Amino acid sequence: MGKIRWTEKASSHLHAIHEYIARDSKTYATRFIRSLITATTKLETMPRIGRIVPELENYGFREVIYQNYRIVYRIIGNEDVEILAILHGARNFKKAFYEEWELR
Repeated sequence: MGKIRWTEKASSHLHAIHEYIARDSKTYATRFIRSLITATTKLETMPRIGRIVPELENYGFREVIYQNYRIVYRIIGNEDVEILAILHGARNFKKAFYEEWELR
């Protein structure tokens, strides 16, 4: 069984999502973030369950979808998972990801 690691950027995305939802309801914001994190636990046993990110297929990044959010990760070694980003599906994904990760 692999381990899940969260990058600082992905953690800051979680915080920003929580802050945004908390404008309306702190309770719902906390529940949503807990559910989103729980949705990633399946990656511990099945790291290849997510599809290759179409916009970044050359990098081998994968994603799972949770409600309107794309949870982007990469597999390290055979089983460990590093969560790279949590982005809302309505965002210009390629632009946002390339800017944040300085990809070329």
